[in-house]
Amino acid sequence: MLDLKFVRENPELVKQNIKNKFQDSKLGLVDEVIALDAELRNAKTEADSLRANRNKISKSIGALMGQGKKEEAEEMKKQVAANSQRLAELEVKESELEKKVKDIMMVIPNIIDPSVPIGKDDSENVEVERFGEPKVPDFEIPYHAEIMERLNGLDLDSARKVAGNGFYYLMGNVARLHSAVISYARDFMINRGFTYCIPPFMIRSEVVTGVMSFAEMDAMMYKIEGEDLYLIGTSEHSMIGKYIDTILPEASLPHTLTSYSPCFRKEKGAHGIEERGVYRIHQFEKQEMIVVCKPEDSMTWYNKLWKDTVDLFRSLDIPVRTLECCSGDLADLKVKSVDVEAWSPRQKKYFEVGSCSNLGDAQARRLKIRVDGENGKYFAHTLNNTVVAPPRMLIAFLENNLNEDGSVNIPEALQPYMGGMKVIK
Repeated sequence: MLDLKFVRENPELVKQNIKNKFQDSKLGLVDEVIALDAELRNAKTEADSLRANRNKISKSIGALMGQGKKEEAEEMKKQVAANSQRLAELEVKESELEKKVKDIMMVIPNIIDPSVPIGKDDSENVEVERFGEPKVPDFEIPYHAEIMERLNGLDLDSARKVAGNGFYYLMGNVARLHSAVISYARDFMINRGFTYCIPPFMIRSEVVTGVMSFAEMDAMMYKIEGEDLYLIGTSEHSMIGKYIDTILPEASLPHTLTSYSPCFRKEKGAHGIEERGVYRIHQFEKQEMIVVCKPEDSMTWYNKLWKDTVDLFRSLDIPVRTLECCSGDLADLKVKSVDVEAWSPRQKKYFEVGSCSNLGDAQARRLKIRVDGENGKYFAHTLNNTVVAPPRMLIAFLENNLNEDGSVNIPEALQPYMGGMKVIK
């Protein structure tokens, strides 16, 4: 969420940012919120004046009564009553205007970084860099679900009977591989100085609306019926929520956390064959990382975070590339974002396995995460990044480590987490 004062003082810049994100339907909101804000400030000024006048008159009434001037005191009481009625009207008006202003401010997108490429959607994202040599073996690579099934590691039919489409049973060594990847990612990030965290897997609505846009919330979140709780779609929401309504000593920054959690997503809409199996699902597990830092440090952290993901995938012999998200592909709270994509030898192309985002002070402003610095209090900057998210990551792992006989090589870094196993047969 933007600073209302910033919007008031820079309306054309805010409008141009909306145009850059191809959200022209929101252009009128800028003038509307500025007008509502002016009306709100006028109402507050009048209300404050009436409160001050009421206090002054109340003192005068006491003095007049003490002097026996009852008639004058009664006249002043009538004035107080009239002022009280007007004040009550203004307080209702203030409340209504504050809600209208907040509702609009929640949907005006954050100002994107000048380096973000301008484009309408993800088809216009820009490749930044490749890491590792993409290879295609001289034998046919089966669909990922078929690879898992041949290893007796996947049961989709039973999952459909138990929970419906979008769920799965992982079995045997494939299930063990899944857990090994998560444990390896946990230790990988701890070794890079992050504090390990297992967060709540449900969050309240005030946290949900603090960390994401309404559109994302509707598309992603499962609500717990009859309670003010949502199942998390990603653990960064719960971890950022940890800091809600706090004032952090500047000397304590940055706060760097890495978390494990299950994640739950609606994943609305129909998807093609490549997004079936265990690619786009309602339930998965994830190792995530977040940073809460000073504004001047957020871009440095942004570049550190996505490199951690690249390094982890390369340590498991998986070629990856980074893809800069264009303006139209950025969620409203994001300043800048890059996707990490893994190489698929079967498809002969890259596909998304993680995303790194700098959200500026948007989440901190919504959640009231402030920093107490030498020159006063200010809003922190927040960032998040996927370390690894199996089972989607398993698709890349299995395809890139598959042998012609159907066995799968276990990279050296992962072998200790697989009980010393070097090959899954």
